[in-house]
Amino acid sequence: MPPSPPSDWYQAWGKRLLDVGLAGPLLVVTLPVLLLAGGLLALQNGGQFLFRQQRPGRHGGLFWLYKLQTMTNRRDAHGRLLPDAARLPRLGRWLRATSLDELPQLWNVLRGDLSLVGPRPLLPEYLPLYSPEQARRHSVRPGLTGWAQINGRNAISWEQKFAYDVWYVERVSWRLDLLILARTVRQVLGAQGITAPNQATTEAFRGSPAPTVANSSASS
Repeated sequence: MPPSPPSDWYQAWGKRLLDVGLAGPLLVVTLPVLLLAGGLLALQNGGQFLFRQQRPGRHGGLFWLYKLQTMTNRRDAHGRLLPDAARLPRLGRWLRATSLDELPQLWNVLRGDLSLVGPRPLLPEYLPLYSPEQARRHSVRPGLTGWAQINGRNAISWEQKFAYDVWYVERVSWRLDLLILARTVRQVLGAQGITAPNQATTEAFRGSPAPTVANSSASS
């Protein structure tokens, strides 16, 4: 779609109104599904069904993000956690494929930690690894879904994700947000890009390679 300039009125108060106006009813409507999924996970995980983890929000401030706990705490004989693939049972895979594990984040949206649309909140340990350009993704409130999520999600590289995030930051508008929400629904129904290729979960970000500077001196 062609670029559109950021909308000041929308960023000032319209976006928050859209978040509350949609997240509240969605949380009420999906509450029975959330309770059923939580009950099944509690049986699977020895009573645990809710996962919470600190994530950086706008300007890098930390908040508690909530998800359904899709992975078990299975350990080997030495007490070490098994690899992700071994701790992600069929129920967890299905919840991730349908994105139902993200439903508790509607509460984060109502609290103001998240927006419905924005760059996804990642791990705090990634903060010092971003380039100055990549760090611009934190100039807006993170989102439940975003431009990167509808353009490859976990099937694209970290550099591509961050480029999409910055693209969004520069073009926030109500039209763009509604487009992303509509395409998110279509993508979730198609279960596209849930994990990276050959990965049970997304590979950790370890920093982008430094750009190569070409040697401009002429050889004699």
